[in-house]
Amino acid sequence: MSNYRIAVVDDDNHIREIVEAYLHKEGYETIGLDNAEAALELWNNKPPDMWILDIMLPGMSGYDLCRHIRKEAEVPIIMISARDEEVDKILGLELGSDDYLTKPFSPRELVARVKRLFHRFELMNLYKESLPAPSSNPCTEIGHLKLELDERRVFWMDQEIEMTFKEFALLQSLTGRPNRAFSRDELLTLVWGNDYFGSDRAIDDLVKRLRKKLPNLLIETVWGYGYRLRMEGEMA
Repeated sequence: MSNYRIAVVDDDNHIREIVEAYLHKEGYETIGLDNAEAALELWNNKPPDMWILDIMLPGMSGYDLCRHIRKEAEVPIIMISARDEEVDKILGLELGSDDYLTKPFSPRELVARVKRLFHRFELMNLYKESLPAPSSNPCTEIGHLKLELDERRVFWMDQEIEMTFKEFALLQSLTGRPNRAFSRDELLTLVWGNDYFGSDRAIDDLVKRLRKKLPNLLIETVWGYGYRLRMEGEMA
């Protein structure tokens, strides 16, 4: 039986109850909520291991709730919506959700995606635990950028920049081979591992977050391919 707790946030009681029933059958504990404000209270007091968020909620939207959660943690997030517009899927992924389902959906498909997401995050945790012991060269420095590899800390001009685990993993990959063009698929594997199953737009989202936090670092888009860190002239 699973020890994972999943928050299901949807103002449609019927859908929420069906989703919770299917998750219970798989051994998951659930917390059902019908608005984002109650979800924020849960997040601040006893956060769950995963969120299933409806986009259209009364008051604060699922988009805003996703943005708030993602600023603080890399907890798995699945967004669901009755709207099937491509822009909704893109926006959900750009805000940091890990997957997206359109209503009506099969509860069995949702459960399958929940399982795969948890499996992926378990692999990521194993990777973090298997990080090597401190080395003789625990730092990477490029211009004003400094990465403390053992402590997983980032500094720009001696000022520390807060990074999530995935943001650090992407930055470490790019700084490890400056000027090399990485495909999106390569970066997905480096950051998420071989078990990743979602959209490659997740990499675009991470790059946007890095550019926002490190605006003077030249992370170039290689159109139709991926990204590279330009070593020369990266400082403003």
